[in-house]
Amino acid sequence: MRVLTLLSTVLLLACTRQYDVVIIGGGTGGTAAAIEAARDGVSVLVVEESPWLGGMLTSAGVSAIDGNYRLRGGVFGEFTDSLAARYGGYEALKSGWVSNILFNPRVGAEILSNIAHEAGVEIRLNTCYSGVEVLTRHSGLEPESPWRVRLSDGSTVRAKVLIDGTELGDVAQEAGAKLLEDSRALQDMTYVAIAKWYDHDVTIEEPEDYDRQRYTHCCDTWPADMTLSYGSLPDGHIMLNWPQSGNDICLDYLSMPREEVYRQAKNRTLGYLYYLQTELGYSNLGIADDVFPSADGLPFYPYYRESRRIAGRDTMTVEAAKQPYDYDLYTRAVAVGDYPVDHHHNQNPRADELSHLWFGKIPSFSVPLGVIIPVNLEGFLVADKAISVSWEMNGATRLQPVVMGLGQAAGALAAIAVKTGRRPSEVPVRDVQEVLLDHGCYLLPFLDLKPGEQGFRELQEAGIKGEVKGTGRSVGWSNEMWVTLPD
Repeated sequence: MRVLTLLSTVLLLACTRQYDVVIIGGGTGGTAAAIEAARDGVSVLVVEESPWLGGMLTSAGVSAIDGNYRLRGGVFGEFTDSLAARYGGYEALKSGWVSNILFNPRVGAEILSNIAHEAGVEIRLNTCYSGVEVLTRHSGLEPESPWRVRLSDGSTVRAKVLIDGTELGDVAQEAGAKLLEDSRALQDMTYVAIAKWYDHDVTIEEPEDYDRQRYTHCCDTWPADMTLSYGSLPDGHIMLNWPQSGNDICLDYLSMPREEVYRQAKNRTLGYLYYLQTELGYSNLGIADDVFPSADGLPFYPYYRESRRIAGRDTMTVEAAKQPYDYDLYTRAVAVGDYPVDHHHNQNPRADELSHLWFGKIPSFSVPLGVIIPVNLEGFLVADKAISVSWEMNGATRLQPVVMGLGQAAGALAAIAVKTGRRPSEVPVRDVQEVLLDHGCYLLPFLDLKPGEQGFRELQEAGIKGEVKGTGRSVGWSNEMWVTLPD
């Protein structure tokens, strides 16, 4: 019996496609990881359930980038430069007041697809994973590529390094990663909609469970026209992603069936649109028919602001962001952010007690490599919001530029591990930092010099060694860090 079992295992391994790196989830972080790893010379497969790469930036419709406008480096900078080139310059991207960089999700998906294909990434869209296992746990073998993943198309693939790029850390949970348990309340989620102006009445039918009282205060802070201009895209479309009596919704989505989450979240968004149409007079504003190739014109999945979070070899906290030199995490820095601690809890019944988390002030910050490496799994990394951060700090690290930066770091780490025959946990952080600097990434959020400018690399290297230190500050809505403070 043992011989037959071993023989069947060997035959299965022989007919399974092998890759150096497999990434489940072609979201914001997963896409950046794939691009970096492929450019570093290893074979990469991305498996994405939707028709597009990009995750929250594209498939979820959140096409307004939060933060890092002055910290554009690496794949993130390449992506935003491509957007600027497509629309006619960075000023053209300032079309709505929520962000300095807005775009049509379809355009963003096209750009990321082009970059990934040019890098040599193999991509399987409209494909889910159906199971993950580590062969050494049951086979008695020590295969070179220990991770085996079964896919919804009936195929099986193996990987030397497996990366979770899913929206909610699903693969990390199934693979057995130890998870943090400090979450006190999931952030509100949003089923974003991209709308456009029509030359005729496009009022929808009253949605299921519609309650106009949910939306009556949506324009308390700003008049209706300014509320809509919040998400104006460069091509005239409107991103409906409004937190104040709009389409945010509080759901325990980690424990609910996906279909029910989608149903309730979509109805909240359609209710908001119906209110705009019937109560505020915008009857010619409707779901865009030229953005998402979905049956209802809505994004492929909702925008989740919070995920499961692994227990990693480093854990980033708000305290470490506020006082980086009281900790040594900055020495292992691989990504940067400059957005406040932004929690969405307006729809939570406990909103009053959580209100202090709304735009908590911190300086610009860096995130250490260890947040993407689980404490209890080898050959496994995370590349989206499932990183090892405190519940509070997730309000800042969940934003697109930080996720993309950490994804790029995951790709660099995976490639180095494969090429050197080491486990990711054994790769020196300096090796990863050197690759990221080679590719124009920020390690520390110093605003003194930009990638490509003389002295940028040397300043970054001196910073992670502690030879120079930055001074962080909050200036209005902007967070900064300078080695030499400007007058």
